Amino acid sequence: DSLKKERLNTYVVSASIENASIQNLNEPVTITLQHIDQNTGNAAVHCVFWDFQKNNGLGGWNTSGCEMEYTDMNYTICFCNHLTHFGILLDLSRLEIDITHDRILTLISYAGCGASSLFLGITLVMYLALEKLRRDNPSKILLNLCAALLMLNVVFLINSWLSSFNQPGLCITVAVLLHYFLLAAFTWMCLESVHFYLALVKVFNVYVPKYILKCCIAGWGIPAVVITIVLIINKDFYGNGSHSESNPFSNFCWIQENIVFYISVVAYVFLIFLMNTAMFITVLLQIHSVKSRTRKRSRFWKRGFLQDLKSAFSLMFLLGLTWGFVFFAWGAVRIFFLYLFSIFNTLQGFFIFVFHCLMKEEVVKQCRVHFCWGRFRQSNYS
Repeated sequence: DSLKKERLNTYVVSASIENASIQNLNEPVTITLQHIDQNTGNAAVHCVFWDFQKNNGLGGWNTSGCEMEYTDMNYTICFCNHLTHFGILLDLSRLEIDITHDRILTLISYAGCGASSLFLGITLVMYLALEKLRRDNPSKILLNLCAALLMLNVVFLINSWLSSFNQPGLCITVAVLLHYFLLAAFTWMCLESVHFYLALVKVFNVYVPKYILKCCIAGWGIPAVVITIVLIINKDFYGNGSHSESNPFSNFCWIQENIVFYISVVAYVFLIFLMNTAMFITVLLQIHSVKSRTRKRSRFWKRGFLQDLKSAFSLMFLLGLTWGFVFFAWGAVRIFFLYLFSIFNTLQGFFIFVFHCLMKEEVVKQCRVHFCWGRFRQSNYS
C-alpha cells in the first residue's frame, strides 16, 4: 500500500555484514537492479527501501535517502544520498527537485554555510575581544544576530550526520534546535530593523529602559515560546524524512508536518520579511533625505551615491531581505530562485563580516591597534 499507484519491478536485494553496523560511509553503496518487465514506456522510476518504522511497525516502502542514478529499459542503478540543500529550510512547495540541481545546491549550501560559520566566528571573536566595539546597542544586537546565524549554520551542517544514527530522540532534538535558531535569527533581524527605525527615524524622545535586556528576552524568548507550543502539541512533528511517507527530504531532521511548517516557519518568516522590507525602505528614504540637503552643496555627489549603495547592501543582508527569494521559488522559476536563495543566504555571515568588519572604519582601526605589528600597527591616539 505504501507504493500507492506504483508497483515493484525488480527482485528485492538485501545486504548485510555479520556483527557489524554499516554507517557513515565515505561513498554511497551503489545497487544495480534488473527490471522484471522491460520499462518500454519510459515510466518514472523510483528507488525504494523497506522501512520497518512505517505503518506503526508493520513496515512499508520508502523513497527517502535513496535516489535513482541511472535507468534504462532493462535495469536501474540506485544509491543513497545523505545530504540536503539549505533551501529546504524554507522551500514552500516542499517537492523533490532534479538530482543534478539537488547535488549542486547541496554543494553550494555546505560550502556557503562552512564559509559563513568561519566568518561569523571571526566577527564574534573580534567584537567580544575588543571592548570598544561592543559598547553601543547596534553592536550588541549584531553580536546576538551573529550568534544565532552561527548556530543555525552549524546545526544545519551536522544535521545529516546526526540523522544517520537513526535515533528518534536525537533527531527530534536536532530538528528543534534547527527550528529554534532559524526563528531566533529572524527575530534578531527584526530587532535590527526596529533599532534602525528608532535610531534614524524616531531620533528624538525615544528612550527605552534596559533596552538590550528587553531585546534579548524578545530575540531568544519568542522563538522558544513557538517551539514549546509545537512540542506540547506533538513532539513527533519533528523527525527524520525517512520516517515520513510523503516527505521528500532524505536523512534530514526537520519539521515533518506541512501545516506546522507553514504556520511556525513560513508565516513567521513572512511577517518579519514584510516588516523588515518596510523598515528598510523607510530607513533608506530617511538617509537619502538627510544627505540630499548637504549633497546639493557638495561636489562629491558620486562618493555619496556609492556610500548610499553600500548602506543599502549592508542593510539588505543584515535584515535578511535576501531570504525573500524563497517566496518566488515557484513553478518554472523555482530552481533559479532556489539557487539565488542558497547562494545569498548561506553566505549571509560572510557578507555581514565584509560590511560590518572589513568596511567599518572603527573595526579596522581597533584591529590595527590591538592585532597588528610594525608599520601596520596604529596608535590608539592617532
